[in-house]
Amino acid sequence: MQSTFEDLKPLKKKDVPSSEMTTKKIDALGRTYGTGRRKESVARVWIRPGNGAIVVNGKRAPDYFARSVLQALVQQPLSVVNRIGCYDIFCTVKGGGLSGQAGAVRHGISRALVDYEPDLRSALKNAGMLTRDSRTVERKKYGLMKARRSFQFSKR
Repeated sequence: MQSTFEDLKPLKKKDVPSSEMTTKKIDALGRTYGTGRRKESVARVWIRPGNGAIVVNGKRAPDYFARSVLQALVQQPLSVVNRIGCYDIFCTVKGGGLSGQAGAVRHGISRALVDYEPDLRSALKNAGMLTRDSRTVERKKYGLMKARRSFQFSKR
């Protein structure tokens, strides 16, 4: 028996049970977990309903991320979905520098928000918060000073 393309039924969103797409993932303590990555940094993020406290590696976020640009980057997922002050956020972040760590925390908060409130997925997805920024530092090549920088050529 030969099958044709018409025989193959495409899988559409309506074929997936809606309960599977909108399931909350909350643990026994009422928290949701999300992992964020950026450059060499990895952030583990837990969110729970609260008054808006953000703690990163045991410090308040304004103390850990001193630059206002990084503080705004961490708050960005919450401001996109109008949830500033609704959740307490606890993060542990390792590796990289402060810029990469702030990006990792942002990615982790976005993923945790989607697990806590699945209806926010489309808003966060459209804002680009759920996409992992895969840009990393290019490795150094042998025979060069840096990844692409060559030694100065001397004619004489």
